Amino acid sequence: MSVNRVLSAIFESLPVPTLELGKDGQVLQIPEHAPLFTALPDKTSIFGLVHKDHHPAIKAALANPEQQLPFSADVRLATVDGAQDVFVVLSIGRMEVDGEQRLFAQLTDVTSQRRRENAIAFREKRWDSALVSAGLGVWDQNFATGEMYGSDIWRQIRGIRNDSELETDFERWAQKIHPDDREHTLHCIERQNAGDPAYAVFEYRERHEDGRWVWIECRGACVERDENGKPVRIVGTDADISQRKETEHQVERISRSLKLALEASQVGVFVANFDTGITVWDDRMYEIMQIERSETIAVGGLWETRVHPDDIERVEKNVEYHVARMIPFSEEYRAIMPDGSYRYIRARSLPFIDSDGQKKMIGVNWDVTADVALRNELERAKTLAEARNRELETAKTRIEYNATHDDLTDLPNRRYLDAMFDGFARESFADGKGVGVLHVDLDRFKQINDTLGRKTGDMMLKHIAALLKKNARNADFVAHVGGDEFVVISRFSGNQRKLALMADRLIKEIRKPVHFEGHVCRLGASIGIASSYGLTSDAKQILLNADIALYNAKKRGRNRYEFFSADTQDILINTKRMSDDILLALERDEFIPFYQFRFDAQTLDIAGVETLARWQHPEKGILTPDRFLAIAEDLDVVSSIDAMMLDKAIKDFKAWDMAGLDVPNISVNVSSRRLHDPGLMKSLSNVDIPPGSVSFELLESIFLDDSDEVAISNLRQLRDMGIDIEIDDFGTGHASIVSLLKVSPSVLKVDRQLVRTAPQSSEQRKLLTSIIDIGRSLGIKVVAEGVETAAHVRVLQKLGCDYLQGYALCRPLPQQAIIPFVQSQPWRQLNLESPGPTRKRAF
Repeated sequence: MSVNRVLSAIFESLPVPTLELGKDGQVLQIPEHAPLFTALPDKTSIFGLVHKDHHPAIKAALANPEQQLPFSADVRLATVDGAQDVFVVLSIGRMEVDGEQRLFAQLTDVTSQRRRENAIAFREKRWDSALVSAGLGVWDQNFATGEMYGSDIWRQIRGIRNDSELETDFERWAQKIHPDDREHTLHCIERQNAGDPAYAVFEYRERHEDGRWVWIECRGACVERDENGKPVRIVGTDADISQRKETEHQVERISRSLKLALEASQVGVFVANFDTGITVWDDRMYEIMQIERSETIAVGGLWETRVHPDDIERVEKNVEYHVARMIPFSEEYRAIMPDGSYRYIRARSLPFIDSDGQKKMIGVNWDVTADVALRNELERAKTLAEARNRELETAKTRIEYNATHDDLTDLPNRRYLDAMFDGFARESFADGKGVGVLHVDLDRFKQINDTLGRKTGDMMLKHIAALLKKNARNADFVAHVGGDEFVVISRFSGNQRKLALMADRLIKEIRKPVHFEGHVCRLGASIGIASSYGLTSDAKQILLNADIALYNAKKRGRNRYEFFSADTQDILINTKRMSDDILLALERDEFIPFYQFRFDAQTLDIAGVETLARWQHPEKGILTPDRFLAIAEDLDVVSSIDAMMLDKAIKDFKAWDMAGLDVPNISVNVSSRRLHDPGLMKSLSNVDIPPGSVSFELLESIFLDDSDEVAISNLRQLRDMGIDIEIDDFGTGHASIVSLLKVSPSVLKVDRQLVRTAPQSSEQRKLLTSIIDIGRSLGIKVVAEGVETAAHVRVLQKLGCDYLQGYALCRPLPQQAIIPFVQSQPWRQLNLESPGPTRKRAF
């Protein structure tokens, strides 16, 4: 029998799959019935069996067998799409067979062991997170070894540093207990160690390291005893309940104060139980109603007979209505006394469900007979005095008010503003002061009005009107001048800083989210500020200047304020010229894509390419978005530029594929307006997008708008088309884990500001590690932007980042430079062994 047939028979009988390899890794012999390899399409080479991440190490071992073999490593097998990962221990060695050195490999399946280890680690992390989030400190005391363990939270409760040794002497520790609690605490510990369930939890005070007393809720139990039943090991948790104790003491103090207040106010207190029919009165109630304290008070009994017959039906209906809805209410009625006289009684009641589930009502009654008599006297006098002029004055006031106020916001309208502004300005100038005008325009109001309806838009205008009135000074004038525009006029003392502070405060207040009918509405505000000081000022011109300043604020990015300046008009002229050029550039197809590659962090293989918009200006050359994007947004043509970049990028992507370039995918930016466009999916239906080849990049701040159902629907349909979602500039906005789960992006791009100082800053590396861990736990790949140096590459590789993008590896390139760049692979010449020179960024 030949040697090869003997080896084959041996391979089939071995419990661990064994292969014979050629010197280049080709498989010469493989067991026919090895289940590990059944699903793998390529069994001709060890590199077809093992995942590509492990190829470099195996190649190095095979290239130098005398020094590198035997070789052993934990590796992952190559997997078919959809199959679970399989982990093995790969061992490669040499053996002389028939006078010839041959290579053999064994693959020991450790998948189950790996999964058990991961499951155990996950459970441990989950319990640790639960304890930390609950604010519980864990302690473990071993009397046999004299060891005492306290978790970080346990130490924080007492102010003990993490590097400090813990007190293990019981007597010395007992001296830290508050003197008033010491005897009780020691008894509780004794009973707790004895296993008495009544003492499993107890409370006491312990001295903090800074000298104050901390209330602690201790839960513990003996988990190990010696042969005599004596406790050997005790384990438990501590919680800081100082705040709760302070609250209990406050409640006690308030209760005492309430008792004194009731006695001073001469009000009677009652509690009615509608389930049992029993009513409990205090002494003052009996006194008010002139009923003997021996009488039993029941629901529907004696009290009802004392209520005046003309009032009883109204009172009972009022009680029934509010008790059914469990809302507090007030009542006034007449009570008939035993001598036939009656008193006016005022009541305030609160229905509630007690802790025992019974429906009850607590309330107070007080005698207001004298007050009612005086009130009636005054009302009659007042009615007689005002009767002659009331109707005329009411009509006059209503007509004047309606003519000068906005009926939605109840603020002065434009007509009122124009009528009073000259007089306001003259008075200010005469007093030696000036006039300041803040012209407020809401950002994103039209989007809310269009997507959530007119009702929501009206509610937001009312909200803004109330907010402006609240933040304006008493002497200021606030007007709603139409649509989503408001004007605030203020007396100006020459200090523009005060106007700036007011504008900044208004912007912050307006940006706060508003909840309405299940939606979260978010607005912004742009504010133009103009002021004048002196008798020669033109009041009308001040309003016009504020309007010009507002335009400048919106042009510079919205959610900001700008002061009017003499240079503003020149800027407006230049902006108009640039706007015309942008519209002409769209007609001439002057916007072109540049491409910047991203790379696999470990192998530096190309992992994808980002599409960047550039303007090929006929006179100024290549312009980056910072030169034209803001004006393009004002013109509402960013969506057109995005669509143009998508079409050209797909065309170039197909050309690279035809040229044999291995570029896995392309990503293109999508603006907020385009994402919120109801017609987005219809416009994409005419674009030939290869499934899985295109990703849309969204700024972190875009996808958090929970109120916009159009954007959410578009995201869902994009995924259905095979278009992945990427989040750009992650870490600079306010994203939450819930938001990430809702959007389900495939990639997070960490903003370059978080990457820039990573090689020097341990804190920055911890932050990056946290982001990478979040991405890994959610199945999201993480791209680091701003990789400028070899040091960045080394640090990010160690942190486990998935992809790298930055000038250290590739600058943005025009389409014609892509093929030469990929073929020459200049990024692989980057020296990763030692820090390299810092590369200066350029657009």
